[in-house]
Amino acid sequence: MFEVWAPAAARVEVEHGGARHPMARSEGGRWTAPGDEHDLDYTFWVDGDGPFPDPRTRRQPYGVNGPSRVYHHDRFAWTDQSWHGRDLRGGVIYELHVGTFSPEGTFQGVADRLDHLAGLGVDFVEIMPVPPVPGKRNWGYDGVDLYAVFEEYGGPDGLKSLVDACHRAGLGVILDVVYNHLGPSGNYLARFGPYFHDAKGSYWGDAVNLDGPGSDEVRRYFIENALQWLRDYHVDGLRLDAVHALHDKRAVHFLEELSAEVDALSAAVGRPLTLIAESDLNDPRMVTPREAGGLGMHAAWNDDVHHAIHANVTGESNAYYGDFATLSSLAKVLTSGYFHDGTYSSFRGRSHGRPATGVPGHRFVCCAQNHDQIGNRPEGDRMRPDQLRLASGLLLTSPFTPMLFMGEEWGATTPFYFFTDHFEPHLAAGEGERRRREFEGFGYDWKAPEPGDETTFLSSKLDWEEPAKGEHAALLGWYRDLIALRKSRPDLTDPRLDRVRVEVDEDRRVVVIERGSLRIAANFAEGPVPVRLAASRLLLASDDSVRLTGHVLDLPARSLAVLEV
Repeated sequence: MFEVWAPAAARVEVEHGGARHPMARSEGGRWTAPGDEHDLDYTFWVDGDGPFPDPRTRRQPYGVNGPSRVYHHDRFAWTDQSWHGRDLRGGVIYELHVGTFSPEGTFQGVADRLDHLAGLGVDFVEIMPVPPVPGKRNWGYDGVDLYAVFEEYGGPDGLKSLVDACHRAGLGVILDVVYNHLGPSGNYLARFGPYFHDAKGSYWGDAVNLDGPGSDEVRRYFIENALQWLRDYHVDGLRLDAVHALHDKRAVHFLEELSAEVDALSAAVGRPLTLIAESDLNDPRMVTPREAGGLGMHAAWNDDVHHAIHANVTGESNAYYGDFATLSSLAKVLTSGYFHDGTYSSFRGRSHGRPATGVPGHRFVCCAQNHDQIGNRPEGDRMRPDQLRLASGLLLTSPFTPMLFMGEEWGATTPFYFFTDHFEPHLAAGEGERRRREFEGFGYDWKAPEPGDETTFLSSKLDWEEPAKGEHAALLGWYRDLIALRKSRPDLTDPRLDRVRVEVDEDRRVVVIERGSLRIAANFAEGPVPVRLAASRLLLASDDSVRLTGHVLDLPARSLAVLEV
């Protein structure tokens, strides 16, 4: 049965087989018509205007402006019946972009390299957005047709095959989804109903109508989309993009409603389902359970931890790094979660956040690098291997849920640029300038390559010959050892922030972190520093020249060691 919501329409038709067929109006502004055989191509016409793709299309084989194709989920043969899910607690996440992770740029290209990820020791693969986008390449945040899967990656069956393979490899899958806006190309939702606010929006596009007239159905559109990925694609969790850009003044916030629906689905399918919010609000209510008055997200990205690590490891202090350039900021985030917990933010020009008292560390997903923090730099540059040894040591011994970005485990030298493939001339021509304006005031000398050039995309692909070479192989071994240590020592996965102790010596640029019976000593200085510790055994060190003599640890420049008391 074909079905579409078009509450204000006087006539809706579905076109397939070279003919238009009238649809019957039913309660609530829904229109239905018989049909929907698997693999049938079709479009909708609204009051004589069209043809348009189905707002809930499950497949778009001809791109964002082409007809939809009927796709039935029950035709895929799953082999993951023994998979019972993975709890986020104690886990390590690996974020990747399908198009640049492998030379093939497909779901199969990712599946072919799952042995690398399993050998690394991560627990979840987090996939950047996969809905259809204009052209042949995109980060994914310009997606439309949110129920479908980008054909260039392998379409719906390709994604299911990847999830199936991940589960066979013991890896959970988190999918990045975007509900705060839709891309400008191929976005026909407004032709069907009140999906957007007229006056509200963000830098990225019109705001979704979550609280205005007609918003009941709009909310269902996005909630049922989330349930589709978790139920029909067997995905284990969703990362919700920029939830601070969701406009919702209802008594029951969209995220709270979504949380309740996902928890109900989790009970029905018998496996953990995780919601991770990207939010810059520094509001612990985001991850507070619903029954305690929160929004019920299971975790949230925590940029403050990233900023504290990045600023102290690299020495950068421009833009939002300005408040994080001291080791005391690192100490605060490791023991409090947020740095800005009601304090003044110089970047925002106002006070920001509230204390995260009592929030367990596993509810904060933290990183030293991610797609934004690399790709939003004009040159798409990553940390150097020597910087990554120190940054990863801090991250992977922290009380938070660590997340790595593809290639960082071997210190990839390939950049990760921002790239698009808009076919409308006005969008293609203005994309580079739009990006420059978006980051005015960040202190960058904006020399980014043109986002629409194919070479920008191709340059962002990982070089899979690097992991076997020299310092890249050595760094990969360091990451494997760190993750293995984290999994073998319960003190490192203990999420209780009130049990973390940090001593800071700003003058000597040294930090000592206490995690139960373990001590993590880090030297941020450009020269060697002796550190007196009541430690009995050196477990792991980022530099071969680290020595423990009695109770004195000799730390070379910019190095880190993990010791046992």
